[in-house]
Amino acid sequence: MTTDLHDPVRFRSALRGWLDENDLTPPEDHSLAGHMRQFARVQKALYDADWGRYGWPEHAGGLGGPDILRAIVGEEVVGRRLAEPGPYSMIEVLAPTMIDYATPELAAEMLPKMLSGAEQWCQGFSEPGSGSDLASLTTRAVQDGDRWIINGQKVWTSFAQYSHRCILLTRTGDATTPNHQAITAFFVDVDSPGITVRPLHTMHGVDEFCEVYFDDVVVDGARMLGKPGDGWQLAMDLLPYERSTCFWQRIAYLYSRFDDLVRETAIQGAAIDDQLGDVYLALHTLRCRSRATQHRLAEGHKLGPDTSVDKVLLAGAEQLLYDTARNLMPGVIELEEGPWRTEYLYSRAATIYGGTAEVQRNIIARRLLDLGKE
Repeated sequence: MTTDLHDPVRFRSALRGWLDENDLTPPEDHSLAGHMRQFARVQKALYDADWGRYGWPEHAGGLGGPDILRAIVGEEVVGRRLAEPGPYSMIEVLAPTMIDYATPELAAEMLPKMLSGAEQWCQGFSEPGSGSDLASLTTRAVQDGDRWIINGQKVWTSFAQYSHRCILLTRTGDATTPNHQAITAFFVDVDSPGITVRPLHTMHGVDEFCEVYFDDVVVDGARMLGKPGDGWQLAMDLLPYERSTCFWQRIAYLYSRFDDLVRETAIQGAAIDDQLGDVYLALHTLRCRSRATQHRLAEGHKLGPDTSVDKVLLAGAEQLLYDTARNLMPGVIELEEGPWRTEYLYSRAATIYGGTAEVQRNIIARRLLDLGKE
């Protein structure tokens, strides 16, 4: 491949041709473990053929080019239903964070492992009682020479049971250190002695989330991301990615499910068309907003609180899609054990995961519209 492929139009065309010629169809295994194996398979194929390296910096194992090339790969792969959007989204959340905060040596060593599907990583932020109030986290890291000893608990850690590494937020400093200056991030091996992972059974039947316990876990000081006290800024830099760039793939998936819904309700009347039109409008609005975010990122802009708008639009569009599916296909969600039921139940969390809708609206009101606290 040549730098000609740094042009998004040429890149998409060539990628589509490659995907047409290389069969990455998922096997008939709809379990979470099956989805994770398929994701690793797709990532390896993309990386080995160089597609998975475009849009990432050369010093981290990439081939350069604009960030939007990564968005094109994710859209094509997830839109074709070759991989699930959940596992795919972790790349766009965690890999940029490693590039920005890890030492160049650590990033160069670790990033290719994630991009090639050899490893899965997770994000250890939320805790019992410290979800939206991230600054109140209590998992503590205590320095012991060149090492740090970590104790505490994380919850809602996606895919931890399949992960090799974790980007972990901890509390450091003493009682006099202000909350925001007392948070430090580490890159932790999940198989370290003292780490226990317990999957959480959710109502949609997929054990995607986990509790993770840390009991005297030893981490080398070279695995710190940034400096002591940089953890809050790392989180503020990471969360906009969680609330924006990883949605591009999920939007492609929601469009594919919308197409399924249109096919399954095609023989119904005009009233049905009105409801489908509402869903399409919500998805299209979300896609336009997300496209603008992708282009801002590709132009070198730093993402910030404006990505809360992306998050609110995603939650609304996702829930509207599955609410409409429930309305138009009576009994399918309530009585049949299938993907519509599983995804409908998961969509109930769309206004919670990645930051609740209420918190996002507060961010929009205070930080974008300057409306104050009242």
